[in-house]
Amino acid sequence: MQLRIPLLVFLFVLAAMPPAVCAQPAPAVPATRTFDFEYVARIPAADPGGGKLRVWIPVPESDRYQSISRLRMESPAGYVLHRDPEYKNQYAYLELAEEGSKAPLVVRLKFRVARREHKVRLPAASANGGQGKLPREVMRFLQPDKLVPLRGQISALAEQETEGLTRPLEKARAIYDYVVRTMKYDKSGEGWGRGDAIYACTVRKGNCTDFHALLIGMMRAAGIPARFEIGFPLPAGKREGEVTGYHCWAQFYLLGIGWVPVDASEAWKQPALRDYFFGAHDPHRVLFTRGRDIRFNPAQEGEALNYFIYPYAERNGMPLNDIAWEFRFRDVRAAPR
Repeated sequence: MQLRIPLLVFLFVLAAMPPAVCAQPAPAVPATRTFDFEYVARIPAADPGGGKLRVWIPVPESDRYQSISRLRMESPAGYVLHRDPEYKNQYAYLELAEEGSKAPLVVRLKFRVARREHKVRLPAASANGGQGKLPREVMRFLQPDKLVPLRGQISALAEQETEGLTRPLEKARAIYDYVVRTMKYDKSGEGWGRGDAIYACTVRKGNCTDFHALLIGMMRAAGIPARFEIGFPLPAGKREGEVTGYHCWAQFYLLGIGWVPVDASEAWKQPALRDYFFGAHDPHRVLFTRGRDIRFNPAQEGEALNYFIYPYAERNGMPLNDIAWEFRFRDVRAAPR
């Protein structure tokens, strides 16, 4: 016997069914971007008797994911390239006697960047990779920083969010998802921007520095080496213009894979790319330095730098707070779409 459904009844049932949810494809990410970048530091003139001036300016380097070329520095004073003893970041060091610091000092750093997408193919979270003895050179990235303590609140939170998980990749993804889900990109009020993991854990808002302080702290507390990186972002939809501030991101280490890129704050801003930014960095950026609590060589007299992206200067041993800076970029060719 053949069952016949009247047309009106069929249309009524069809109309009552919930609409199908169509997954939206994530935006395409270009593989490379090539651009010229200009970094300008302006140090004001000293008052009479101001004393010796010392200046440190970060200088980016080539690696597997960015090629730096046409690098030149325009400065009325001589400089020497040095590296910090812990993270090996490169920087220009300038030193002027009292007579030389009576006039304003303007230093221009210009270079070209060919930035490549950094994307790592990750195994299934339940795969056996990632367990074993870690290399000695990554052990530093299991230690706390001044504003990223690992005991107490951060440790308890990491344990809570990774409960029942045994494999490093599973734990890393759980921590990443927690940070993206619970933090809010919000630069209102005070306290944000310092990369204070306790602040981020408590207030649950801030900028990229705060997002990644919490992520790095939780990963280290869970036994996963994680490191801080900082540079500048480039707007994906613009070919040239001013860059108003820095951007930072992170990497975590897995045995058998190496350093894995993550960007929790960009994942918050671009929900469609949440999965992408667990294992990838887009090419709309340039890396300058790594690490927190930076000590120089020659050493500064002030405290270790929380992070190193802006010019740092001391006059007569005292840190200067009135340094001005500006940053600009121009695509050498249109960013691929």
